[in-house]
Amino acid sequence: MNDATPPNRCRIVLIAPPGVPAARIAGAFEGGDVASLILPENGMDEASFQAFAEQIVPAAQAAGVAVVIAGDTRIAGRVQADGIHVEVPKAELAETIEHFQAKMMVGAGGAKTRDDALELGETRPDYIFFGRFGYDNKPEPHPRNLSLGKWWADMIQIPCIVMAGSDIDSVEAVGATGAEFVALSSAVFADGTDPRTAVASANALLDETAPRFED
Repeated sequence: MNDATPPNRCRIVLIAPPGVPAARIAGAFEGGDVASLILPENGMDEASFQAFAEQIVPAAQAAGVAVVIAGDTRIAGRVQADGIHVEVPKAELAETIEHFQAKMMVGAGGAKTRDDALELGETRPDYIFFGRFGYDNKPEPHPRNLSLGKWWADMIQIPCIVMAGSDIDSVEAVGATGAEFVALSSAVFADGTDPRTAVASANALLDETAPRFED
């Protein structure tokens, strides 16, 4: 379970891949500190996605893990999620933030360049995500995501999440950028992987290698 006081270094954000059972997601929380869980729709219809989220949200929140629903603000409200994740143009992001940020976190994704990121950052989302759901299919993080994460962490106060690779060891490269969060998906939930052990290993690596943030 998560410690009452979160570690003062890069923390884990889990992203549920398509088809992962709720029990495997819950098992990951037993591996130690997890800041949040992003639930993408992953091709489910609205009813199925809501039913899946309803299974996950109470277990995650009981473990001290914030749940972020990707893309569907209505379902986020219905399941009492902690946040929403959107990948939309600046104007639409600004409207979403204005409407929802008093009630829950609003995170932004979809930035592929520095200019993209700065434009989205002008709306003051709660975080910006560098990466794409489902594209962590190589052992190492994508170099562009690492580069954007390091630049953003050095320059901008809004927290960022950087997508890791399919190998747990890839959290080390993300942590070294100074990013506040590292996103893990296939490295934790791939077939044959024990989610609890994977999260424990990731936390141990971050404890050992990630720089500490100033208070």
